[in-house]
Amino acid sequence: MKIEGASLQRTLKNRGYRITRQRQVVLEVLRSTNTHPDAHWIYQRVRRRMPQVSLGTIYRTLGVLKETGLIQELSYGSSFSRYDGTPENHYHIGCIRCGKVADVDLPLLRTLEKRIKPREDFKVTGHRLEFSGICGDCQ
Repeated sequence: MKIEGASLQRTLKNRGYRITRQRQVVLEVLRSTNTHPDAHWIYQRVRRRMPQVSLGTIYRTLGVLKETGLIQELSYGSSFSRYDGTPENHYHIGCIRCGKVADVDLPLLRTLEKRIKPREDFKVTGHRLEFSGICGDCQ
């Protein structure tokens, strides 16, 4: 999938970054899959198109893409994160056996944020709701 260059460049430039070939390819790889891969998986796919790329470059690129809001980082308390090419907030379900993560087709429940009792020292800016279960392959 080709990411629209002008939109990508504008998003990065507004946050003080320039578009690089590595950023373009990482984003294309991530948005071309419906899985939620880890950095090593992304690295293997990017290397097919850019054999000289390093794993360190992949991690730095993922950090920039996350910081600019172009991707999401999904941390599940393990030693590695997974990444989602869909930057809009949405829900996920994870398999407790194999670790596979998938999107849940459910509208955001924005009323949950409003139901939290306001506190002086905490402002709710969003929420993350995740479901867990056993995927079809592991059942």
